[in-house]
Amino acid sequence: MPAPASTSRQLALGVLATSMLMTVLDGSIVTVAMPAIQSDLGFTPVGLSWVVNAYLIAFGSLLLLAGRLGDLIGRKRMFLLGTGVFTAASLLAGVAASPGVLIAARFLQGIGSAMSAAVGLGILVTLFTEPRERARAIAVFSFTGAAGASLGQVLGGVLTDALAWNWIFFINLPIGIAALLAALPALPSDRGLGLRAGADVIGALLVTSGLMAGIYAVVTIEEYGVGSAHTLGFGALTVALLAGFLVRQAKAANPLMPLRILRSRSVAGANLVQMLMVAALFSFQILVALHLQKVLGYGAAETGLAMLPAAAVIGVVSLGVSARLIARFGERNILLAGLLLLVGVLGLLTRLPVDADYVTDLLPVMLLAAGFGLALPALTSLAMSGAEEKDAGLASGLFNTTQQIGMALGIAVLSTLAAARTESLTAAGRPIAEALTGGYHLAFAVGTALVVAALAVAVTVLRRPARQPDTGEQDAQQTDTPQTEAQQPEAPKTSGAQKTPEAPKTSEPALTAL
Repeated sequence: MPAPASTSRQLALGVLATSMLMTVLDGSIVTVAMPAIQSDLGFTPVGLSWVVNAYLIAFGSLLLLAGRLGDLIGRKRMFLLGTGVFTAASLLAGVAASPGVLIAARFLQGIGSAMSAAVGLGILVTLFTEPRERARAIAVFSFTGAAGASLGQVLGGVLTDALAWNWIFFINLPIGIAALLAALPALPSDRGLGLRAGADVIGALLVTSGLMAGIYAVVTIEEYGVGSAHTLGFGALTVALLAGFLVRQAKAANPLMPLRILRSRSVAGANLVQMLMVAALFSFQILVALHLQKVLGYGAAETGLAMLPAAAVIGVVSLGVSARLIARFGERNILLAGLLLLVGVLGLLTRLPVDADYVTDLLPVMLLAAGFGLALPALTSLAMSGAEEKDAGLASGLFNTTQQIGMALGIAVLSTLAAARTESLTAAGRPIAEALTGGYHLAFAVGTALVVAALAVAVTVLRRPARQPDTGEQDAQQTDTPQTEAQQPEAPKTSGAQKTPEAPKTSEPALTAL
């Protein structure tokens, strides 16, 4: 199939980025509208959490399956179906008049988001094959995800205050319809591998139910406790189901997830780094917002505006700088630089005072968030570069799955630790503002440790991935030397081998050799 024209590819990138923005916005825009939703629909405190949990469970558990199905039935078809489901579910959520209807609509939104998000990266990397173009495209795609969460908080506060909570869902309708209309001509048509190439029904049931049980266990930790029979029971069920899935994939004739994808150091390492990093950054994205509201007394819209500098600096770095830096220094080096900046972000937050001044205490933290604008594009490129084209949808789904697992772990673990520390300080007689700040400090410290762990994985697992091709080429060079001396016709091989010292400069930034 001939490469799409540049204009068509840019339109396709716009469609994919818009879809990602819509998905991320939907995850964050709801948080600031929760009190209004509870008051209007009569949610109980426990029931209200399912406005978020229903979406997370459906989205996180179906990403891997949706990604593979996109490879099999066609990624464009999966994207269109997912966007359509999400848009229709948004309408249902907006008109919901009872808690049950809203929770059901949120579950359907999660299904639609999983279908479209799982194949988005897969479509992108097949459209942009030249390393520098791909780096720029991934930077745009990553920016929409990184900045969308902050924008969602601002937009959610404005819409809820100015209109009503229903409009946080209605706003998806024109965006979703526009994305569908633009996607039809812009996205490349692909027939897929066919269901017979990987229609592993048993494997699909195992991985989907395993992820669903695991995410359910994580998001309900705050309600039931870490050591409760409920949490431990679902945790054990998760381990058993996912272990069964891996055994099935090793033996199945047409596996849903060919295990070869995990043999790539870049794929496995990037996904593990992302899980740790996203779990840590929950403490920045959510707990800083809570500190602004509960300790410093900011309103919903003020909180969103206070977080805007982080979104702005992430945008500037990811869109204007990261692609050039990656092309020059390589994904691994830029990832390490980004993670170091994020260690500084969370490290500074562990010293955040109760009466924090925004300019001196919080603005520097917002600016250091530029590290996310460096780290995420580099991670995305690493995670996708190690997968073959036929597995692009699967690699995309896997990358999004680890992101959601990291988010769920961050929400469950860090919020639980913060709440427990706050409770103990309150019981000791500390003022509520001081107790809340102490709880946040603990969460920030644990978040810092998670980023340090991500940094360690990046240094060890992702170490110099271009060396393996170099070694093979050096061996080939040594093997070819006697033939070159013995036969003049073999000279072209020798001259080709002599050019290999420059290969890492070209292949390392894009990791095309993996």
